[in-house]
Amino acid sequence: MPRGTYFSDFEVGQTFVSFGRTVTEADVVNFAGLSGDFNPLHVDQTFAEKTPFGKRIAHGMLAASISTGQGQTLGIFEGTTLALMGQTFNYKAPIFFGDTIRLALTVEETKASSKGGKGVVVFKSEILKQDDVVAVAGTWTVLFRDKKAPVPA
Repeated sequence: MPRGTYFSDFEVGQTFVSFGRTVTEADVVNFAGLSGDFNPLHVDQTFAEKTPFGKRIAHGMLAASISTGQGQTLGIFEGTTLALMGQTFNYKAPIFFGDTIRLALTVEETKASSKGGKGVVVFKSEILKQDDVVAVAGTWTVLFRDKKAPVPA
């Protein structure tokens, strides 16, 4: 039996918030190596000191990647997600080494499938820093199974 949330159990306005996770220099260095994004804003302290930020910042996509993992810990996707249909990310504030981020997903819209047994949930996503500043805002669009859908073998 899936432990996740079924389509028909989501209600507009529901919010799910993850645990916090501190972004470290090691995270940024590893992400730079994995992605190939060695922009000096992320990896060169001398360069970064001369920018408006005054120091290095984490990659926006690193924060987005961490948030997908945080989303999985919420339990709502476990065994009931059929597809991640889309995500958007708008970068609002820098994430510095040592900042602790958490994910908040709020149900904005639900659309039942005309074929039955499933539906789309659109979440407003916010990656929040420890001081509740929104660092990254966007949407997640997810196709969920409904209770009446057959369980995959």
